[in-house]
Amino acid sequence: MPAYNPLLDPPAFPAERYAPLADRLKRLLGTRNDLVFVQAEAILALEAVATSLARPGMVAANIVTSPYGGFFGQWLRRGGVVVHEIRAEAGRPIAVEAVRQALDALPQLDLVAMVHAETSSGILNPLEAIAPLVKARGALLVVDAVASFAGHALAVDALGIDVCITGPQKSAGGPAGLSVVTVSPAAWQAVAAAGAPSPSNLSLGDIKANWLDKGRGAVPGMPSALEFWALDAAVDGLEAEGLESRIARHRLAGIASRAGISALGYAPWVGDAAQASNLATAAPIPQGIDPDELIAAAARFGAVLTPGFGEVRDRLVRLDHTGSRANFPDVLANVIGYGLALRGLGRPAGLGAAAEAVASAYAERATRPGR
Repeated sequence: MPAYNPLLDPPAFPAERYAPLADRLKRLLGTRNDLVFVQAEAILALEAVATSLARPGMVAANIVTSPYGGFFGQWLRRGGVVVHEIRAEAGRPIAVEAVRQALDALPQLDLVAMVHAETSSGILNPLEAIAPLVKARGALLVVDAVASFAGHALAVDALGIDVCITGPQKSAGGPAGLSVVTVSPAAWQAVAAAGAPSPSNLSLGDIKANWLDKGRGAVPGMPSALEFWALDAAVDGLEAEGLESRIARHRLAGIASRAGISALGYAPWVGDAAQASNLATAAPIPQGIDPDELIAAAARFGAVLTPGFGEVRDRLVRLDHTGSRANFPDVLANVIGYGLALRGLGRPAGLGAAAEAVASAYAERATRPGR
C-alpha cells in the first residue's frame, strides 16, 4: 500500500461549515450582502460576474488601469453591454477627476467597474473617492478586490460596493483555486434581468439557486475539500492576526520597500503612499537592461521580483511582499537583491543606504507606542 498523503485524500469539508465560513468572510469584508463561493481562480469569478450582469442595452463605465480591467470590458461587450472605457496612463492609478468627467458625460449609466489594487504595477486606485460618484448616479459598483482584500482597508457596505470579487491568494495567505463574490440585492436584480445562460459555470444565478436559495448547505458540484480546508485555515490565520494588523503589516512592507528603493538611488514607480499598493512595490528598470536578466540576477540573491504585466512589462519589476512575505527579512532581501542585480549589470546602487532605510522603517514601527 502506498503511504497516506493528506494532500491527495483530505477529509470532506463538512456541509455545515460552508455557511459559517461565508459569514466569517463577510465580517472581514464588512458586508451584509450575500457571499457566494466560485470554485476557481479569481479570473473565472471576474468573468462570471461580467457574464451574469451583462445584457443588451446596459451602459457601463469600465475603469482600466491594467489588462484585468480590459478583460472585464471585453466580457461585458460579449453580453451586449455598451462599454465606455476610462483609461489611466499605463501603469498609473486613475485620476478621480477623469472618472468624474467621464461619468458626467454619460446620459445613461448602469454599471461602473474598477480594480482596487493592481499588483501588475503596484498601484492603488482611489476607490473611496470614486464610490460616491458612482452611487450618486444610481449605478451598480463592481470592484475587483482580489489584490486588496486583507492588504488594504476595504469596507464593502460602507463604500456601497454592489459586487466585490476577491480571493484568498494574496494578502489573506490562502489558496488560489477558490474565490468569493459578494452580491447586493440590487446586483441580484440585475443578474435576474440579464438572464445569463444556465446551466453554466459562469452563472451567479445558478450559484444563487443551487446554494443560497437552498439554505446554504453543501455547495453544488464536486467541491475541492483541499481548497475549502485551506481557505478555512487562511481565515483562521487572518482572524488570529487581526484584519487591521494584517493590513498594517502590508502597509509597512510597502513603506520600507519604497524607502529602500529610493536609498538605492532609484525612484519607486509609485512614490506617493496613497497611490501605492501594499502588496507589491514597483521599481524601475533602467534603460538598456533586460527585465528577465534583472529578475534572474536578483533571484540569485533570494529576491522575489516579477515583471510588470501588460504595457509596463519592460518598464518595471515588482518586489513582492504579499502574505507571509510582508516582513522585514523578505522586504530587505528584495530591496538588496534588486540593488545587487543592478550593480552586477553595471549600474550604481547604494546598498548600505538601502539596508539602513529598510531597517529604519521597521525600527520606527517597532518603537512606536501602541504598535
